[in-house]
Amino acid sequence: MKSRKDSWAVPERLEKAVYRGRFAPSPTGLLHAGSLLTALASWLDARTSDGIWLLRMEDLDPPRESKEAADGILFALDALHLHWDGPVLYQSQRIEAYQDALATLVAKDRIFPCICSRQDFGNDSRIYPGTCRERLIQPDQAHALRCRVDDRVISVEDRLQGHYSQNLIRDTGDFVIKRKDGLFAYQLAVVVDDAMQGITDIVRGIDLLDSTPRQLFLQELLDCSQPRYAHLPVLVDKDGNKLSKQQGAAPVDVTRPAEALFRALAQLQQEPPDELLTAPTQDILQWAVNAWNPGALNNQTSLREIS
Repeated sequence: MKSRKDSWAVPERLEKAVYRGRFAPSPTGLLHAGSLLTALASWLDARTSDGIWLLRMEDLDPPRESKEAADGILFALDALHLHWDGPVLYQSQRIEAYQDALATLVAKDRIFPCICSRQDFGNDSRIYPGTCRERLIQPDQAHALRCRVDDRVISVEDRLQGHYSQNLIRDTGDFVIKRKDGLFAYQLAVVVDDAMQGITDIVRGIDLLDSTPRQLFLQELLDCSQPRYAHLPVLVDKDGNKLSKQQGAAPVDVTRPAEALFRALAQLQQEPPDELLTAPTQDILQWAVNAWNPGALNNQTSLREIS
């Protein structure tokens, strides 16, 4: 990837941090209990390591996102005293950087146009069968751009979930880098931004674990360093369904920050003492930093919501 002086710059004191974590929500709705778990766990992991915690808005899908939701997430984090370091990075302002990365992949003969829909994939709509790899696509045909993958296993040693691997040909196939509607896809944007921000540690939900091998593959192609990963169990309701904005999960009540943080710590199996329920928010967070034990979540895939 060619060098460029970006409009976003990290202050010098932050550049020297050994641990650089981040929270990267999509502004499709307000902060709910599931996304609070990710925010809190990643914040605690950074603070326990005397590192920095950056905030990135993954606002690359305008039809699904809103400025109101982005502002609401910032307001909620601030109300909960989960303060971030440096300015907020908005992916919608990073299109030129993604275009540069795409040009690098094109130069390495890793990109090809694809006119397929999921209905063309056959029995398993999750795995792209390579239909357009050698197909001649007319310039006026609407198409996505896919990254050509290798027939080899890519592995990661996750801090919480242990060893995880995929053969990209068998398990995902060539994946989308730029969509038919012209929007850059998540897989490329997240790799480019993690590299630019110098992210060393990623704490996020286990629902993104299967994206990790594709991101490792792009990191190789773009000569980016590989962060450490910790994939948290997802928060589920009483019926076992993942809490999400799409399922109408209720926003966190930031008028009662102590309750929200106490509940999140309990759901993260940190066993906060009952007296913290009436403690100031800053005291709760200080206790949590001193007591942070991510190992309590090892090998778990889901956490039950606490009402």
